[in-house]
Amino acid sequence: MTKIILITGATDGIGRLTARTLAADGHKVLLHGRSADKLSAVARELGGDPETYLADFARLDEVRALAKAILARHDRLDALINNAGVFKTPQTRTPEGLDVRFVVNTLAPYVLTKALLPIIPQDGRVVNLSSAAQAPVDVAALRGEVALDHMGAYAQSKLAITIWTQEMAWQHPDGPVFVAVNPGSLLASKMVKEGFGIAGNDLRIGADILRRAALSDEFSKASGQYFDNDSGRFSRPDPAAQDAHHAAAVMQAIGDLAVE
Repeated sequence: MTKIILITGATDGIGRLTARTLAADGHKVLLHGRSADKLSAVARELGGDPETYLADFARLDEVRALAKAILARHDRLDALINNAGVFKTPQTRTPEGLDVRFVVNTLAPYVLTKALLPIIPQDGRVVNLSSAAQAPVDVAALRGEVALDHMGAYAQSKLAITIWTQEMAWQHPDGPVFVAVNPGSLLASKMVKEGFGIAGNDLRIGADILRRAALSDEFSKASGQYFDNDSGRFSRPDPAAQDAHHAAAVMQAIGDLAVE
C-alpha cells in the first residue's frame, strides 16, 4: 500500500538516501530542505515529480509555514521522519538568541509534528532522529541563557528530542506511534564529515532503519521507545530521560519556546 511520507532534511545524507529508498518502493515522498537547488536536484534524482518544501529549521516561523503548506495540500500523512539536524555550525545563535542546535534538532521537529498531528492517522508514525550521543539537558542552555560547545549542544538536543518523543507517546496512547531512533553512529553523512573529518560508515545502515521505523510491523507497538541501531535493538536512552523532574523541565521549556 502506498504511503505518504514527509522527510525533513532530505537533500543530504541519510535523509536523501531514505527518500530515494522509499520512492523506489512506490511511496509518495514529500521532500524538505533549506536549499532550493538541492531540493530540485533530489527531486530530479527521485523522478515522478515529488513534492518539495523549502524551510530553514533555524527559523520556527518557516517551520510553521511549511506545516501550513502541507496541510493545504494533504488531509493525510502516514509518516513523518524528523531527520533534519545540525552539529557544527559557524553561527550558533538564532536572531532570537536561541542555540541553533536546540532549535533545529529539538524545537523545529516538535513544532512541525504538533502542527501536522491532525492529519497523521492513529496507525501513522512519527520517527525522530536521536543519537548515541545523548546528555542531560541544561534547561538554561535550551532556553538560550547558557552557551554550549558543539558536542554539548548536539548531545543535549538529541536527548531533548528523545524526551519529547516519549512524552508525546504518553499524551497520545491511541496513536500515532512516536519513536526515537539512533540511526547508527558515525555514518557517512555531511554532518559526520564536517564534524569529525572522517568518511563514516555506510549510509544504508541509517536509511534502512528509518524505512523500517516508518513502515514495518516491528515498530507498530513501539510508541515512546528508543531504538539504538548500533546494538540493533530497542534500548534505554540516557537515564536523565527517565527522571520525571528533568523530563518535565525539558518539556516546559520546549512548550514555552514553541509558542508563536
